[in-house]
Amino acid sequence: MRTVITAGLLLTAETHVERPIIVVEDRRIVSIQSALNAELPAAATHHDYAQATLTPTFFDVHTHGARGHDVMEATTRALDTVGKFLASCGVGAYLATTVTASEEEILRALDGLATQIERPTHPGATPVGIHLEGPFLSCEKRGVHPPQYLQVPTIENFDRYYQAARGHIQLMTIAPELPNATEVIAHAAKKGVRASLGHSNANTQEALAGIAAGARSATHTFNAMRALDHRDPGLVGVVLDEQNLYAEIICDAIHVEPSIVRLFWKAKGKDRAILITDAMSAAGMPNGTYRLGSFDVTVEDGRCLSEGRLAGSVLTLDAAVQNLMKFTGCGLQAAVGCASTNPAKMMGKEKQIGDLAPGMLANLNVLKPTGELQATLLRGVPVS
Repeated sequence: MRTVITAGLLLTAETHVERPIIVVEDRRIVSIQSALNAELPAAATHHDYAQATLTPTFFDVHTHGARGHDVMEATTRALDTVGKFLASCGVGAYLATTVTASEEEILRALDGLATQIERPTHPGATPVGIHLEGPFLSCEKRGVHPPQYLQVPTIENFDRYYQAARGHIQLMTIAPELPNATEVIAHAAKKGVRASLGHSNANTQEALAGIAAGARSATHTFNAMRALDHRDPGLVGVVLDEQNLYAEIICDAIHVEPSIVRLFWKAKGKDRAILITDAMSAAGMPNGTYRLGSFDVTVEDGRCLSEGRLAGSVLTLDAAVQNLMKFTGCGLQAAVGCASTNPAKMMGKEKQIGDLAPGMLANLNVLKPTGELQATLLRGVPVS
């Protein structure tokens, strides 16, 4: 069945099409043309968004849950609930992100998540892989990760988790100053697993060693990192200075103050900044107490706290896009790229995610000029 989607404008990180005509067949984009030089083809279904802008759906590489469910539950009910909520916020794909727990609990969650990822269809956003956040983290910068479960990284430990996940671990947060960390980063890279530097007390040389070993990104920049010092910049200084390093940021004005978001934007820019949510099970829920992995988090007015420390967020990516535009003055095209194209490129998935082109799944967001989400289409079908 052929579907045609039209709008006032189409934007990707590298494309600008006025009055686009997108033809979709069998869930995938067949062609993209402009009504300025092409006629509207016949179709069984026509979705018209004449006053809006089409963009790729978002790709959240760091999210722990939503709607009362944590991804470490690793059940069909949990992942479907999370996926449906994410889709309602403009997310088409995500990495199910774990949290430090006992080795037994992590192994159980990884096996269950692999089963969910291997399902042929998903009712909302698709979990395309796993982000292993912990247990290879600094005790000094652990945040709310339980200290009793932190581990020194070894190739043996990494392989145990990788095998439990049946190869679906695609991103790993690791503190580069830990013993054996650089060897584990290099080993993981050979298996196609990206390393992200975070939850780290690394000095400058230790951070640079992590990048030299193959690290591609930084986890929630500024949060759970050694504070910037003008004589020993540490990981934060390296993240801001290294032009080829991608960097996540939680753009909610709670984790990072807007003026620091502007500093981050000046340093990383439209090609390396990555918007994430670090959302937990409380996302999309009222104030109350919720679970993050194995511990409780109290949520009140957007702040998620455990033992007085920030513990994830209730941010959504569509809100993060709007916040980035508001805080920095950047345009819609750049902000959307930070939530779609950049994470896809960082993960080596730019041929499947974060773009709109013939052959790709017809996963589109319909946005107002201010970045407000009007509608989302997954595989060419509007999300209800």
